[in-house]
Amino acid sequence: MSRVIVLWSGGKDAMQALCHAREQGHQVVALITFGPPNPRFLAHPLPLVRRQAEALGLPHRLVTITAPFEQSYEQALADLQREWAIEGVVTGDIDRVNGAENWIRARCQPLGLAVHTPLWQKPRKALLADLHERGICAHLSCVDTRVLAPAWVGRVLDAATLTELQQLAAAQGFDACGEQGEYHTMVTDGPGFAAPLALDGWQIHRQDHLAYLAEDGASHLVS
Repeated sequence: MSRVIVLWSGGKDAMQALCHAREQGHQVVALITFGPPNPRFLAHPLPLVRRQAEALGLPHRLVTITAPFEQSYEQALADLQREWAIEGVVTGDIDRVNGAENWIRARCQPLGLAVHTPLWQKPRKALLADLHERGICAHLSCVDTRVLAPAWVGRVLDAATLTELQQLAAAQGFDACGEQGEYHTMVTDGPGFAAPLALDGWQIHRQDHLAYLAEDGASHLVS
């Protein structure tokens, strides 16, 4: 058993990676979110991310990253390595983005940290089937409206939606798992959650070519 952190966005990929890490015998000691100073994540609202961590019973840490980014990431990872006595980092990365190599793997190499990418280059159909089979409830939190209509925002990736999404991806040639930024998700329930998270008072907002969920009320644990 190795001590690891999971890089946490709160989306389906991070949740699936967490599940795989635990199944592989790793001890997950914390969920880590990297971000700029004063972050405002449209696709992954931090209040909901923190509630996910509470529901999962895991510590969550927001780690600030600044330029120069290579050094900042490596210093942050080195600090986490010392603080949590970790031996590895788990990510939900599925594939190269815009052809780039895996960023975290490159940053961890000088530190001797193992990088676990259990979803890496797996068939998209298999990954989406795994999402459904695990009972992970993920909502589309943000979509690129050049790919998907705004009406997709807020939809749950249930069996019917997954089928429709894969058919559309095959017809239009985009990544069915959203790895190239076609869409993002937020998980509200899944293995290890003490109780589901409810989305109350969330509405669809627009910014440039993005449509996303914004919280006008509050999200909370359903008792």
